[in-house]
Amino acid sequence: MTDAIRQAIVSEQLQVGERLPPVRELGWQLKVTPGTVARAYTKLTDEGLLKAAVGRGTFVAEPKAMPQHRPIEIGARPTKVPDRIELLSPLLPDVGQEALIRNCYARMAQMPNDNLIRYPSQATEAGARIAIADWLQGVQLGRFDPEDIVLAHGGQNAIMMILQIVLKDPNPMIFAEDLSYAGFRHAARLLRAGVVGLKCDSEGVMPEELEAACQKYGPQIFCTSPEVHNPTTGHTGLTRRRELAEVARKYGCAVLEDDCYHMQGSGLPTYRQLLPDLGWYVSSLSKSLTPSLRVGFALAPQGKAQTLRRTAQFNHFGLAITITDLTEMVLQSPDLPQIRAAIVERVNSYVRIAVNVLGRYDLKWRDDVPFLWLKLPRGWRASNFCRAAEKQGIRLRSADDFALLDGRAPHAVRITVNGQIPLEAFERAMYALERLLSNPPDLIEV
Repeated sequence: MTDAIRQAIVSEQLQVGERLPPVRELGWQLKVTPGTVARAYTKLTDEGLLKAAVGRGTFVAEPKAMPQHRPIEIGARPTKVPDRIELLSPLLPDVGQEALIRNCYARMAQMPNDNLIRYPSQATEAGARIAIADWLQGVQLGRFDPEDIVLAHGGQNAIMMILQIVLKDPNPMIFAEDLSYAGFRHAARLLRAGVVGLKCDSEGVMPEELEAACQKYGPQIFCTSPEVHNPTTGHTGLTRRRELAEVARKYGCAVLEDDCYHMQGSGLPTYRQLLPDLGWYVSSLSKSLTPSLRVGFALAPQGKAQTLRRTAQFNHFGLAITITDLTEMVLQSPDLPQIRAAIVERVNSYVRIAVNVLGRYDLKWRDDVPFLWLKLPRGWRASNFCRAAEKQGIRLRSADDFALLDGRAPHAVRITVNGQIPLEAFERAMYALERLLSNPPDLIEV
């Protein structure tokens, strides 16, 4: 009854100032006890939707003034210099995200919410899915509706769910770039699947490599990051995407596209668009807005959305309602476009510093990508270089962290943007790395 009256007020079937029937009269009409009606009136009065006038009855109240959106100052926040410079994983600068999230929490605290003691459901996630669909505008995903978006506890959780669906072979295998995101390997290990590393050139996996793997192991799943290859910053162009899609179509090989580093995108079609019946898509807010929310999302191929929804339900019964409400509000904020642009601009300022200092070495980088790939000069091994950098108070990730257990890693390191330290401190760290590069050790460990 409470929900029915609330909906009638929201839909304006009941107008402001309209008098509701007396408790006994409405109970008689609906064949419920007067106590049930009284409890509904009391609850809606507490919410501010109704007001009771002694001796006169119960009326639809004037809408409460909703908490107003507070202007947010967009721009880099003060940062501090830590004892140790962490360049292991990208750390986004705060250009207004923290204030935006705090404001949204404050507004949520003042809004009526009848879902706070209920389980999450498709209905409670609906607003977040619509907001994420808007966030994905411009990504060439093929046909989908907001209800096709399945929410997850970060991109890695979304990857795990997809692999649980696709890996059905008695000896399941995952195909991936020979240097790739370690999460693919971790997921394979948890699911007792093997990993086949595929050789790459500057545009990613070579089509003949994928074909050879499909011939040897049968149709499996190819995990790839065509927009931003992690760790090399590479990018797969349209011609190569179409060639790989043709191989996947020929052998019935699923393709899982990890687009978690999506900031602005190239506008090229995703594998979900190129392969409507085989392409899976994963992204999150972690690398482009904030990792604190742990919100990831996935899209299944055409006709498999229900399978992905069911898998999410069996995995975790939905994201917390407070998180999906917060995600919806954050993504619908009028400040978000400015914040996204400011994040990209700030990240690029760190990248430019690294390029200016280390540019004479074999350095791969791209605008809007919060990491760089440095091939070490002769005289350095990746493990030695990382240890030497750590003695200088700088922590890097070696190429070994992205290679398969039985694969060969180049002598290279990934340098990430740490937007939570001052630009000056980041620049000093780059000069410290440059001094190391210029002075390789006399003896190389073997």
